[in-house]
Amino acid sequence: MLYSMDLTVLNLAVPQLSLALKPTASQLLWIVDIYGFFIAGSLITMGTLGDLIGRRKMLLIGGAFFAMASALAAFSNSAEMLIATRALQGMAGATLAPSTLSLIRVLFKNPKQRVVAVGLWGTSFSVGGLIGPVIGGIFIENFWWGSVFLINIPVMILLLIIGPYLLPEYKNPQAGKIDLISVGLSLIAILFIIFGLKKIAEVGFLLIPNLFILTGSVLVFLFIKRQGKLKYPLIDLNLFKNFTFNALILTNCFTMFAIFGTFIFTSQYMQSVMGLSPLRAGFWSMAFSVGFVFSSLLSPLLATLVRPAFVMASGLILGAAGFLLVSTVSGPDDLVYLVLGSLIFSFGSSPVLLFTTNMLINSAPAEKAGSAAAISETGNELGGALGIAILGSVGTFIYRQNFTKVLNPNLPTELKASMLSTLENALDAARNSSLEISQQLITQAETAFTAAFQSVMLVAAFILFLLSILVLTKLRHVRLESEHGE
Repeated sequence: MLYSMDLTVLNLAVPQLSLALKPTASQLLWIVDIYGFFIAGSLITMGTLGDLIGRRKMLLIGGAFFAMASALAAFSNSAEMLIATRALQGMAGATLAPSTLSLIRVLFKNPKQRVVAVGLWGTSFSVGGLIGPVIGGIFIENFWWGSVFLINIPVMILLLIIGPYLLPEYKNPQAGKIDLISVGLSLIAILFIIFGLKKIAEVGFLLIPNLFILTGSVLVFLFIKRQGKLKYPLIDLNLFKNFTFNALILTNCFTMFAIFGTFIFTSQYMQSVMGLSPLRAGFWSMAFSVGFVFSSLLSPLLATLVRPAFVMASGLILGAAGFLLVSTVSGPDDLVYLVLGSLIFSFGSSPVLLFTTNMLINSAPAEKAGSAAAISETGNELGGALGIAILGSVGTFIYRQNFTKVLNPNLPTELKASMLSTLENALDAARNSSLEISQQLITQAETAFTAAFQSVMLVAAFILFLLSILVLTKLRHVRLESEHGE
C-alpha cells in the first residue's frame, strides 16, 4: 500500500517542487521516474538475493533503508540531491514488492487461494493509490512538498516491529551466488538508454543522446550474452523462449507504460491548467484508484465465469475508450470528462495487471518464487518508468514545439528559456513578468500543454488497443491456476 502511495503523492507534489527547486524539464522527469528505474533495475537482484538470504530478512533490511532514503528525500535542497535520494529510495523499494509477493507464493500452496491472495495484494496496491492523493494533498497544503516522503517512515518502523513476529522466513537452499557484473550491466544499460531518450526530447537528435542510447543497447547485448554463460544467472533466459511468457510480460509492461506515463500529465493538468488546489486534485485523482479497487475485487469472480483472456481484452478496450475520453479535455470546464475517463481506464486495466501477475507467479515452483516475482515486478516497474520517461519526453517535445511556434522571438533570453522548460516554470515566469503580454504568455503555455496532454492520451489509447489484439490472439489458452504447488 505504501509502495503505490509514494508514487501518487509525488505526482501531486510536482508543481510545488518545481517552484521550490527550479528543475529543468529533464531533471523534473528524472525526479519523478528515477525511483521507478532504480526499482526496475534492482528488482531481479533483490528477488534473487531474497531467495539466497531469506525473503523476510530482505524485506526488513529494505524497509529500514527505504525509511532512511525517504527522510533524505524530504529535506533535499536541490534537484540533483532529490534525484540522488530518489535513486536510493528506488533501490530500497526494490526489496518490497518481490519479497511480499514471493512470501504469498510460499504461504498459499493452493493455487485457487493464491489467486485470491494476489488479488488482495493488488487491492492493497490500489488502496495505497486511493488514499495517497488525499493524504498527499493534505500534507502539501499544510506543510511543504517534502513532507510527502515522511509518510513512509512510520509505516516502515511498524514493519520492522511486527514483521519478525508475523512473517515466515523462506530461502531457496539451492540458490547460487549473485553476479555483481550482471547487476551493474542491467542497471547502467537501463539508465543510459533512458537518459538518451530524455535528452532527445530536450535537445533533439544530436550526437550525445544517440551515443548514450547506443552504449546502453550494447550493454543490454552484453548482459544477455553473460546470462547465457553463468551457472546462476540473474535472469533465466529459457523463460523467454516461451512466447506465452513473453506475451504476459509485454501485456503487463505496456499496460503500466500507459497508466503511469499519463498519470503525471493528469496531475499537472488538474493543478496548473484547471487551477485545482493539491487537495482538490488529490480528491479527483481518487477516481483512478476507485476504479482499480472495485475492478480488483470483481476480476477473480469474472475469471471463474469467463476465460481470463476475454476479461483482459475487454478491460484493455475499455481502458482505451477511457483514454480517448480524456483526450477530449480542453480546459477547466472539462473536469467531468477527465474524472470519468480516469475511472473507466483504471477499471479496465486492473484485471490485466492482476491476471498477468498471477499467471507469471504460478508458472514457477516455490523455490524460484522470488525470481519469478521479481521478473513480474520488473515488467511492472520498467513499464511504468518507461511510460513516464517516453510519454513524458513526447509530451515535453510537443509542448515545446507548439509553444515555440507562437512565442514572441523578441522575449528576453532568460524568460524565453523559462517558458520553454516546464509548464510550472512558464506560468511562474509569466506571472512575475512586468511585460504587458504576461497574460497572453500564460494562455499560450496552457494551450501548448493542453495539446501535449491530448496527444499523450491518444498514444496511450492506441497502445491499449494493440495489447487487446495481442491478448485475444496469444493468451486465450492461459489459465490463472497452474499445477505448481498443488
